[in-house]
Amino acid sequence: MRRIILGCVILASMTWAKNVPAANDALYQKECASCHFGYQPALLNASGWQKVMGNLQDHFGTDASLSQKEHDAILTYVTQNAGNSKLTQGNTTMRISQSPYFIKEHRRIPERLIDQPEVKSLSQCAACHTKAEQGDYSERTIVIPNYGRWE
Repeated sequence: MRRIILGCVILASMTWAKNVPAANDALYQKECASCHFGYQPALLNASGWQKVMGNLQDHFGTDASLSQKEHDAILTYVTQNAGNSKLTQGNTTMRISQSPYFIKEHRRIPERLIDQPEVKSLSQCAACHTKAEQGDYSERTIVIPNYGRWE
């Protein structure tokens, strides 16, 4: 019986690490996900989101300025739903792709699969994770363009 319970706990923790709540806030979708992939708040810790939102005039080379009201509402949404797990541990930057967990999960992918026009960079989650918008990053949903399923 203990083995069954332990197995269920391990399986649940592995599944959670690959699945995060979808980014379903309407204002966040309108202002952020209309320009780029709508990263789920759980993929970054609160400190990272504060850094992202702290200089929207230079948002990765683009001016993504918002009204103060919109800024405050989105900042509240992302920080209240920020990650606090192994997904975000050790990430002191505002880049999801620089978190130790992210790097570990993508370390075996050859550059030629990332550099291709259909993917461009690891920041383009939905290029390979077919259910990324729903927060499902499990291996069963990965299809790399010009390669196929990742197994």
